Amino acid sequence: MSKDKTEKILNLNPFQFDDHFFNPNWRPVVYNFYDRFHIERVEMYREHLSLPLPPHRRSVYFFIYLKTGSATRSKGLSKYEIKAGQFFLLPAQQITTFESISADATGFYCHFQPDIFLQTTLKVDIDKEFPFFQLRSEPVVAITEFRRIDQLLAILEQEYHLSQTERFDLVPVYLLALFAELKHLNVMSESEPKNASSYITQRYKNALSELIYQKKTVAEFAEYLAISPNHLHKCVKLTTGKTAHDLLNEMRILEAKVLLRQTHLSIGEIAFKIGQFESSDFSRFFKKNTNLTPNQYRKTVI
Repeated sequence: MSKDKTEKILNLNPFQFDDHFFNPNWRPVVYNFYDRFHIERVEMYREHLSLPLPPHRRSVYFFIYLKTGSATRSKGLSKYEIKAGQFFLLPAQQITTFESISADATGFYCHFQPDIFLQTTLKVDIDKEFPFFQLRSEPVVAITEFRRIDQLLAILEQEYHLSQTERFDLVPVYLLALFAELKHLNVMSESEPKNASSYITQRYKNALSELIYQKKTVAEFAEYLAISPNHLHKCVKLTTGKTAHDLLNEMRILEAKVLLRQTHLSIGEIAFKIGQFESSDFSRFFKKNTNLTPNQYRKTVI
């Protein structure tokens, strides 16, 4: 399988996501630019998702904003409890799961393609402009001023349901206004102090997400972080109660689950890709951590 074909399958587009994860007899309202921009109320979705969702990657950027209730989502190895008044924002191609959402949850879900911002006169690269869409940044933004946020979300919802192609150039402008507001609010949350161990542990998790195919051992990751393997282990143990090798294995399992579900790579190809395993060793490793063989996981109905 070519690299291009593999990458295309790795990232679920909105229609593939709907087919994989919504109940069979329900689909969201789709307009002619659904794959480029979509916004909907959380309360319209929550009853139709087959939770928990397994690890997956998507081809679109997305965010969830909760006005009430709570939800549990992940970015790589980090799990987040999203509460009322918080956004969870994620760029494309990041492994994520969706574990739960409360019955009283309300708010908005939105996905979009980043290239819509390059097609305006603003020419904004959102990865560079907005830190919450960067791999190494925290994806949760808490807000304390709701009026303008609510107004912008309501405008975006109206534009989506108008479904007028000739007005589509307004969508990235309103999205940029929303993200600019969040960027201002995010300064406060990013200024919160972290102890040295949790800071190094988060850097290690980020490196695992970014470099899992390039680096194979804890020592290689420690060298990348410019610390000793022993210091890395102490920081991870103090912060998570796990070893650095435990987190490396957890990242390998996440990657393997995505590859098993979202590609047609053989077990042997996946084994080599995530850790240069022999097929039999990988199968034992996977079953030890999931209670399923790779083939059983691949065939399991979501």
